[in-house]
Amino acid sequence: MNMPQSVVTRYWHKLEDGRVQCDLCPRECKLKEGQRGLCFVRARENDAVVLTTYGRSSGFCVDPIEKKPLNHFLPGTPVFSFGTAGCNLSCKYCQNWDMSKSREMDILANQATPEEIANAAVKLECRSVAYTYNDPVIFMEYAVDTGRACHEQGLKNVAVTAGYISPGAREEFFSVMDAANVDLKGFSEDFYRKLTGGHLQPVLDTLKYLKHETDVWFEITNLLIPGHNDTEDEMKRMIEWILEELGEDVPLHFSAFHPDYKMRDVPPTSPEALAHARNLAISFGLHYVYTGNVHDSRGGSTWCPQCGELLIERDWYVLGKWGLDEKACCRSCGTRIPGVFEEAPGDWGAKRLPISM
Repeated sequence: MNMPQSVVTRYWHKLEDGRVQCDLCPRECKLKEGQRGLCFVRARENDAVVLTTYGRSSGFCVDPIEKKPLNHFLPGTPVFSFGTAGCNLSCKYCQNWDMSKSREMDILANQATPEEIANAAVKLECRSVAYTYNDPVIFMEYAVDTGRACHEQGLKNVAVTAGYISPGAREEFFSVMDAANVDLKGFSEDFYRKLTGGHLQPVLDTLKYLKHETDVWFEITNLLIPGHNDTEDEMKRMIEWILEELGEDVPLHFSAFHPDYKMRDVPPTSPEALAHARNLAISFGLHYVYTGNVHDSRGGSTWCPQCGELLIERDWYVLGKWGLDEKACCRSCGTRIPGVFEEAPGDWGAKRLPISM
């Protein structure tokens, strides 16, 4: 396979002092010849910003769609997943730091063209392709080309992202996505600045853009970190913002933190803390609130907000009872459940299937 590993990108401009500014994300890295941005995979070469990892991946795998996590998008179906290396945030607690913060390109041992990825996903009977493991924003050109190839094959595209992207690039990136899980890491500028090296407002702008200017189905994940973003006040402010700006039907996943990377001294999130956060969000009026990274069948299942019936039972990634009719309405009271559903759920279960390309 002969495929360029570096391709010229679109979102940059030259500054008066001779440097080149990358305009992909709010970092706006300003680069001299040969320098790389914080993401490490976008670099200045020959007076342009290039993506150095086009066509190269840290691995391919078929996952359950619920693992992204997406609970209202083609439940029970397999999703072809892949990522590359690098990230445009610097989260001190990163769970995928071996890929996202890698400075060694030898982890990118797998290669595949966009068309090969689409063909493999079809052959493996996947319904969608997920751009995940590290943030697809930083390999946008590869993701967009792959997304277009997938659409040609009738596949859906899923972005698992922190939403840290600038206008312009945001529009192009999400134009090929059918669903997204956006990681809203906290709800204070102080948290974002100290623990992620980024800012809160651009993420909120991405969420509002998805809600009001696209048809992309999206869900939100909030990783609760003890002592850092789990105060009652911060959770209430986040919940109130979601209700006001995005609406009561946007699914919210409260996910458990596990000590990792540079925050190994912080204790894991307790199941009780997750349950409290979920109950708090429901009490404020959010209809679909979930717990993640813990075994909690009730918190992981979908319930009718009108009559309280169990609609989609989940035990980790395995589906049980299915209480939706062919129009995705509650069989008991007829309430329409928002999302992207087929007449019947898939039966992929919890399987994880690594793929060699």
